[in-house]
Amino acid sequence: MSRPASRAPKSKKTRKNRSWRAFLSLFVLGVLTVLAAAVFWLQSPMGFKPGAIKGSDTVQTLDLSIEPGTSPKAVANAIADAGADVTPQLLQLWFRVSGQDRAIKAGSYEITADMSPRVVLNMLVRGEESLKTITLVEGWNFKQFRQALSKAEALKMTTQGLSDAEIMANLGRPNVHPEGRFYPDTYTYAKGSTDLAVMQRALKAMDRHLAKIWAQKSSAVALSNPDELLTLASIIEKETGRASDRPLISAVFHNRLKMGMRLQTDPTVIYGLGDAFDGNLRRVDLRTDTPYNTYTRAGLPPTPIAMPGKPALMAAISPAASSAIYFVAKGDGSSHFSQSLNEHNNAVNKYQRGLSKQGQ
Repeated sequence: MSRPASRAPKSKKTRKNRSWRAFLSLFVLGVLTVLAAAVFWLQSPMGFKPGAIKGSDTVQTLDLSIEPGTSPKAVANAIADAGADVTPQLLQLWFRVSGQDRAIKAGSYEITADMSPRVVLNMLVRGEESLKTITLVEGWNFKQFRQALSKAEALKMTTQGLSDAEIMANLGRPNVHPEGRFYPDTYTYAKGSTDLAVMQRALKAMDRHLAKIWAQKSSAVALSNPDELLTLASIIEKETGRASDRPLISAVFHNRLKMGMRLQTDPTVIYGLGDAFDGNLRRVDLRTDTPYNTYTRAGLPPTPIAMPGKPALMAAISPAASSAIYFVAKGDGSSHFSQSLNEHNNAVNKYQRGLSKQGQ
């Protein structure tokens, strides 16, 4: 009877290969697990640490300010210090692994709770700063402009306590009156920007518009220089109730300037009264001489009286073809234009005194 063949004993080499394959499988599994965790972490919202949003804040954002020259490590720490629920060491590692750690831009940023580490880095690399806006309104004077800047969100005030003349000197325009020199528009700025920087932009914007529009001057325009254009435009801005009337209002003033006739425009008188004006323009005010009283003085006032917008500037350089030298408000925002004093008096009786009687 034959004996069954016995199994050959496993060699050490076979056992070693199996151990190696098992180790390799575990290693690959571990790497895949780490990669999956990393991808999950990169795409998951960081959220905020408890207490990061104070009190009853309704805007759920964290402010992040990065100064020029800040290292990636300091940026990661700043994000965590701002209140983001993230480990700064991991964030710094992500910056380095991405290859964009040196592309992070300085600026003022806002972080929301739903932002992931990937989104935050993209924001910092693109320089997508948190921008605020301020709107300068046509017809504002410089005092109103300064008041608006003082109330603007996250704007650093550097001109408080300075006189108008000192501000203009800081803007590189010494001995230039500030009135009308700033272009009314909506301006964006980053958190921490200065009021003087916004002023500089508005000043240069007016320079550009004024130069471009002055280049369109024709022989029909009774103005000698861009400053006179700016002054007349500011008066048109304050006198206009309906946009379509601007060219006709401009024609009235141009015709009066050519004739040597006083402009007799109320907004200049009101500007000359300053803080003494109580909202009611009286006959005595029209007779009280100031440099801005165009009832007592011929020609244009010494400076603009407000910030004119582009439509007013265009009307000042392109008056309508009209012989009118008078106009009166009709009560509906528009004006009635007249070529003679008799026609004007009739219009005043119809639109002003008639309205007064209706209101009695």
